[in-house]
Amino acid sequence: MSIEETIKSKVAALNPQHLELINESHDHAGPATDSHFKLVLVSDEFDGKRVVARHQSVYKILADELAGPVHALALHLYTPAEWQDAEVPASPNCQGKH
Repeated sequence: MSIEETIKSKVAALNPQHLELINESHDHAGPATDSHFKLVLVSDEFDGKRVVARHQSVYKILADELAGPVHALALHLYTPAEWQDAEVPASPNCQGKH
């Protein structure tokens, strides 16, 4: 199973209503091809949780990937109500490549 498939499979535990996983590795310096990702996830599981708690829940689920092959993971985590008006920001340019 690829890193992308693994991440999608694991975050499915959060019962996402919307899930986008964008591999941004090509925008970064270095040889790794599956090391930089942007995750946009919408879930009822985030209702009543602060941003830090939302991030912690994803970090816990993806602990093995973050300890290994994944170097960077941009998280954009929303409740369904927040998603109605959300504008997902673009990732910053990599200092080593651009």
